[in-house]
Amino acid sequence: MTPLIRELNPAGVPPSKGKREAFGSQQLEKAREPITAVQWLWRRVGIQYPEGNPGSKWPWGLATLLVLGATAESFSLIWEFWNLTMIFLSVFLLGSLSLVIACYHKTQKLMSAVIGDKHQIPKGKGSYPVGCTDLMSDFTIKGSLLRLYYPSQDGEYNSTVWIPNKEYFIGLSNFLGMHRVMAKFLTHYFGSVTTPANWNAPLRTGEKYPLIIFSHGLGAFRTIYSAIGIELASHGFIVAAVEHRDESASATFYFQNEFDVGINNKSWLRYKSLSTQNKDYATRNKQVLQRAKECSKALSLILDINQGKTVKNVLNSTFDLRQLKGTIDENKIAVMGHSFGGATTIQSLSQDQRFKCGIALDAWMVPLSDELYSRVPQPLFFINSERFQTAENVMKMRKFYLPDRERKMITIKGSVHQNFPDFTFVTGKIIGYIFTLKGQIDSNVAIDLSNKASLAFLQKHLGLQRNFNQWDHLIEGEDVNLIRDSNADRITHHTEHLE
Repeated sequence: MTPLIRELNPAGVPPSKGKREAFGSQQLEKAREPITAVQWLWRRVGIQYPEGNPGSKWPWGLATLLVLGATAESFSLIWEFWNLTMIFLSVFLLGSLSLVIACYHKTQKLMSAVIGDKHQIPKGKGSYPVGCTDLMSDFTIKGSLLRLYYPSQDGEYNSTVWIPNKEYFIGLSNFLGMHRVMAKFLTHYFGSVTTPANWNAPLRTGEKYPLIIFSHGLGAFRTIYSAIGIELASHGFIVAAVEHRDESASATFYFQNEFDVGINNKSWLRYKSLSTQNKDYATRNKQVLQRAKECSKALSLILDINQGKTVKNVLNSTFDLRQLKGTIDENKIAVMGHSFGGATTIQSLSQDQRFKCGIALDAWMVPLSDELYSRVPQPLFFINSERFQTAENVMKMRKFYLPDRERKMITIKGSVHQNFPDFTFVTGKIIGYIFTLKGQIDSNVAIDLSNKASLAFLQKHLGLQRNFNQWDHLIEGEDVNLIRDSNADRITHHTEHLE
């Protein structure tokens, strides 16, 4: 029996159906009477209601009316609040459409800031149009794989795909110690990036060009220094960027046999992470020796083509290698590289006297042996970033400063190690700063200083008859954004690691 029924039927005796209906009707009529209703209400809140003449109970009725009125007012206020809430909610929802649209545009801008414009690798500033092609001789792992930048003929050609295979993005993710999902992210955002070079465009003939062999850094590969290669080619150089097979590249490929060549079934050699105990001089020295041999092999390959020898390009490029015959000045050859490639540059100079001079970009000196200090007679130019170098690393550079040896060193203020590869140009500020791909100095200013200083150095030591001597002052560090020599011995904190 419910409390209400028990209160109206204190005896608690359940009536028959007919009596039940009569009992309910009687109580319903009593509930319709004001005094009875008031009496019931006060009892419900636990207050004793006075008995007797209903007229003597009017204060209770008034009190009841006041309570009910206050309650009604409360419901009225609640109703008004509800209405206002609905109004504000409607305005919010309607405004949210505009907000969503605004957020969409802001998100686009944010992603642009994060990823960057995909076509910001700088064009060459020289007078020559630039062409680009890939060359592989000997399909095995012992062969050479190069990307060539060269002065090209005028015309409309396809742009060059910057990173041509997704396996390179997988390799980059592996090198950076990231999950393979990052490879998909990188492929999605950078897979369609192109460089401002004409793919397989015909070589501009009629003159001889100086040659530069370029060596990439640890975890890099042949295609990601295009800003340097294109700039040098636009000033009349042929640049051969080597892809090393010493397991220091993020990825590289070869073919197992002729059948695989025919069906383009590449075998991939990925970056090999070294255990803590193997990250020492002996392991890296072995790699730098192999790298130097690969640079010399690339030089021999280009000179064979220059001398008219038939060389088959395993990649079946539409670029005719016979165009290169007689176009290279064999007395004007230099070697150049970044980071591990800077060490490779020095090692190559010591092993191959065909290289007349070398430029080491932010060189990582650990892989080099001490006996090398006296074995590099050729002119050598160190171009360093400010935030990568340490006093110990620069001290090793200075050990190459011997009497009667041409040595120069400059440091680019506010620069970082990754101001030399292309990622500094294709990423926005957020990603650039998170991964230290950008420094305090503008990336275009930094690479422009490096390229102009390199051109001045190359003219001086290759005997070129150009106007690059207008930038001779940069070799001496005479610019507001340059430091002559290095300030690494005065810096106590570095945000980058040497490797």
